[in-house]
Amino acid sequence: MVLPCCYLAPVSHYSAYYRSDEVRLEVCDHFVKQTLRNRCWIDSPNGALALTVPVVKMEGKTLMRDVRISDHGNWRHQHWVALESSYRQSPFFEYYADEFAPFYEKKWDFMADFNEELMMLVASLLDIEKPVTRTIAFEDAPPLTEGRREYSPYYQMFASRHGFLPDLSIVDLLFNMGPEGVLWL
Repeated sequence: MVLPCCYLAPVSHYSAYYRSDEVRLEVCDHFVKQTLRNRCWIDSPNGALALTVPVVKMEGKTLMRDVRISDHGNWRHQHWVALESSYRQSPFFEYYADEFAPFYEKKWDFMADFNEELMMLVASLLDIEKPVTRTIAFEDAPPLTEGRREYSPYYQMFASRHGFLPDLSIVDLLFNMGPEGVLWL
């Protein structure tokens, strides 16, 4: 299966990954702004919150594999603070925090590298052992959109305030359900 190379991809992305024999990350497509390739959605006290990784301004069409991360706006600190404030009281945040923290301390050059390494971390935490390779030519990954399928609600920290929010970033499932999160995939 070909999957887009997304930043802390939604649960549906990992569901497709989990159900596939092998996965190819689409890195030869043209980068499109304001998509899941550099944006994820997490739960927060005020509802769904978008976290967007800034990218270096590009001239013309740029392949996903060539998109560079910008250091503009101290985004790494802001993302980590958002994750901490939203999930520090969740059942498994403390258990996984040390695994995710280095991603928000180290400077990454390319968006695809950052996304792929995060994906490999999440897969290992969920005990998903499937081979992942990168595309070497455009293979037209199916589009991922939030809310594409029905979800069995799982525990979410702020569900009592705004109800269950389906297909958030995989970190929502991981921080709330821990290793049992794989049962929702």
